[in-house]
Amino acid sequence: MQHGRAEQSTPAGRLRHHPDMNQTVNVLALALGLLLAGPLASPPAQAQTRAQPTLPMATLQAGIHLIKAEVAADSQTRSAGLMFRESLAPNHGMLFVFQEKAGHCFWMRNTPLPLSIAFLDDDGTIVNIEDMAPRTEDSHCPKKPVQFALEMEQGWFARRGIAPGGKLLNPKLFPGQR
Repeated sequence: MQHGRAEQSTPAGRLRHHPDMNQTVNVLALALGLLLAGPLASPPAQAQTRAQPTLPMATLQAGIHLIKAEVAADSQTRSAGLMFRESLAPNHGMLFVFQEKAGHCFWMRNTPLPLSIAFLDDDGTIVNIEDMAPRTEDSHCPKKPVQFALEMEQGWFARRGIAPGGKLLNPKLFPGQR
C-alpha cells in the first residue's frame, strides 16, 4: 500500500494513472505534429500564394504619358494577373490581351492593391474605366466586347484626365492602329 500512495502523491504518479492520459497525449502529439508540418506543407499546385514574376513589357502612350505595361497574353498569366503584388512602380501596369473580343470581366481576389481598369477597343480607345477595391470578388466588366484591358494603380487615369473615349497608342499591340 505504501507503493500505491507514493505514486499518487507525486505529480508524475497522478498523470501516469489518470484515466484519460493516453487520449490527452495523443491529442497533444497530433496538435504538435500539425503545428510542425503546417509551414512545411506545400499548397496545392493550382493555389498560387505569391506574385508571378514580371512579364514581358510594352510601352503604351496616353497623351504625354508613357505607361510601362506587363503583357499578360495567355490564360495562365491573365488568371494570375496582379494577384499578390504589394506595389506597382509609377506609371506601371498590366495589359491583358485576349484572343477574341468578349465581355471579359475582372475581380480582385488575392489582389492587395486598389486598381483602376480601362477596357480598350481594338484601336486602343478606352471603352470604360472601373475602380476596383482590393481583395473583393465584385465583377468589373466592359460596356461592350473588348480584347484588351489595362490595370493601373487606382486613380491613375483620373489624375491624368484620361477618360472613356481617350486613346492609348501602340501600333504593335492594337490591330486597329496599323
